[in-house]
Amino acid sequence: MREEQEWSRSEIFDMTLDDKARKLSEEEFIGFQPEHYECGGREQFIYLLRAGLMPDSKVVDIGCGVLRAGYWLIHFLNPGCYFGIEPHEGRLENGKLRILEEEVLAAKVPKFDTNPDFNTSVFGEKFDFFLAYSIWTHAAKWGIEATLDSFVRDAKPGAVFLTTYLPANEEHPDYDGDTWVGSSHESMSVGCIHHSTEWVEEQCAKRELTMERLPPDLTYRMSWLAIRKAEA
Repeated sequence: MREEQEWSRSEIFDMTLDDKARKLSEEEFIGFQPEHYECGGREQFIYLLRAGLMPDSKVVDIGCGVLRAGYWLIHFLNPGCYFGIEPHEGRLENGKLRILEEEVLAAKVPKFDTNPDFNTSVFGEKFDFFLAYSIWTHAAKWGIEATLDSFVRDAKPGAVFLTTYLPANEEHPDYDGDTWVGSSHESMSVGCIHHSTEWVEEQCAKRELTMERLPPDLTYRMSWLAIRKAEA
């Protein structure tokens, strides 16, 4: 990790989101390459809008990191409606203090937690939207199941869980390990993993959830899923 440098308020004001991401990445790895930080976060926001996001929706962003999507969501949502989980405290602090504007942080009062177990019950809320971008691309199957269990427990009626994954194939077999693969609060290694679409469908069905495949995003070509509770 490189030495962290203080940023002046005027310096922060003059920088674009991509500038901020590049500057942060000069100090330490921020979880992904800084190119397309702005358009990648904006595209996640657009997926939520297409799914029906409103200013008064309550959103939990699992693995919110340096607020790539959180920046857009916090600006859009009403005060107290954004909730982020990020075990890597350094990345979360960079997102709060160097990506997000100070006055927006104060006005929108987002809530954060650093638990590593994808446990959304820590907020004591029910949510309209769950977002887990590029979490299933690193999480072992128990982690995926944990996010689905959180959705079943903490989602409001009609809620949507938007998530991304890498489908397993002949070249990239279904991951059967039990550890996180890639950069995290405990590791600086890089890497991604693939999961069987059939297995994901089975896990959803076990929990009486429906799974809809969405078109991949343009920024990173991630495969998107929209998961909902089955109608009674």
